Amino acid sequence: MNANATEQLPVIVIGAGPAGLAAAAHLVDRGIDPLVLEAGATAGAAVREWAHVRLFSTWSEVTDPAAEKLLAPTGWVKPDATTYPTGGDWAGRYLQPLADALGERVRTGARVTGVSRVGRDRVVDAERETQPFTVHVRYADGREERILARAVIDASGTWAAPSPAGADGLAALGEKAAADRVSYRVPDLNDPSARARYAGKRTAVIGSGASAFTALALLAELAKSKDGAGTHATWILRRGISGSTFGGGTADQLPARGALGLAAKAAVDEGHADAVTGFRTGAIERDGERLVLVAEDGRRLDPVDEVIVLTGFRPDLTFLGELRLGLDERLQAPVELAPLIDPNQHSCGTVYPHGVKELSHPEQGFHLVGMKSYGRAPTFLALTGYEQVRSVVAALAGDHEAAERVELVLPETGVCGGAGLFDQPVTDEASAGGTSDGGGCCGPAPELIQLGTTAPASSCGS
Repeated sequence: MNANATEQLPVIVIGAGPAGLAAAAHLVDRGIDPLVLEAGATAGAAVREWAHVRLFSTWSEVTDPAAEKLLAPTGWVKPDATTYPTGGDWAGRYLQPLADALGERVRTGARVTGVSRVGRDRVVDAERETQPFTVHVRYADGREERILARAVIDASGTWAAPSPAGADGLAALGEKAAADRVSYRVPDLNDPSARARYAGKRTAVIGSGASAFTALALLAELAKSKDGAGTHATWILRRGISGSTFGGGTADQLPARGALGLAAKAAVDEGHADAVTGFRTGAIERDGERLVLVAEDGRRLDPVDEVIVLTGFRPDLTFLGELRLGLDERLQAPVELAPLIDPNQHSCGTVYPHGVKELSHPEQGFHLVGMKSYGRAPTFLALTGYEQVRSVVAALAGDHEAAERVELVLPETGVCGGAGLFDQPVTDEASAGGTSDGGGCCGPAPELIQLGTTAPASSCGS
């Protein structure tokens, strides 16, 4: 196929989540035809699975400018910029309307099973870069199709691949056998069945990020409720507790993110959770109807009824095996991006905005964006994904000046990857950039917000 014919092909976007739909909106704005392939039954399928959790980012930080431009003629009204949406809000009030505005450019129930170059596996050099991409798709009804594309943007995320409990990156011995008592999601304690599962029980929470903070805070609220007597959490950390364990606190420029860490700290301080440090899970054993966690060094914890594993996510790279990707051997993120997001050195605010330069691979025309671009790194903000797709699409359109330009300033301090505890809009002072007593420069000092039974809070990838 000649170059002119290839240019007439669509850009395929894998995933109809926040980053994928934003990429499609930018492509439309640039006059390039996108085709979005979503494995789920609806747009934002992964976000809908954590519909009960509340983001620590406000509406002003989770919508994309190009998407808003596309939505404007439809009569869409942006929600109050100072309020904090839940995952359900995000999907229903933004992602679904955006998918509707894109119309037939979005296909649901379309799972990508492979991506390659036409007539070229990963070994073949000859005329490789002149060949279009071929994307193999399996639909929900069992049909298969091969679609040609001028470029591919993979925004499929990492939600479907949670990391296991085992400290070595593999499932702990007995983890799969105990699947009926092990969960990898923050529970929705407004759901009667979930509430019954954890009420009055002892639950081990494994993880040290925002999702673990959220689970601890929610279990603490359950313990204080009328039906939650006896509810207790055992918080399992692979490292010790230090000044940064609970995030940025009052110094966090995202107030709700700081409040989340404070709520987790309160759960421990008030006795609703016990922290076990330096514990690297090696096995999960049955003890009658209960489970016992065993560390790699042989330590055994008291039996628990349930285990919630919140140790992060990892990218599914299996369908990209015929592409030439430049991935960091540790994080499985693009090699130019990996040093910027190393979780041993960086939080959200210390990772400067980045774009096509850091997201490029040896396979020209292919880009990982959104949460998947971070590989196994745990920190990500929606704003980062929107800046990524703006830059990548500008490069695909040949606007290299715009592709290299930075158009985003990220908030500093703290950790990311979860959600906050604020249900109320920020104060006028906060929206005006008031200085907090805690040292943050862009918002009020967060306070511990009690979680009501109608307003759970937490999140992933916001």
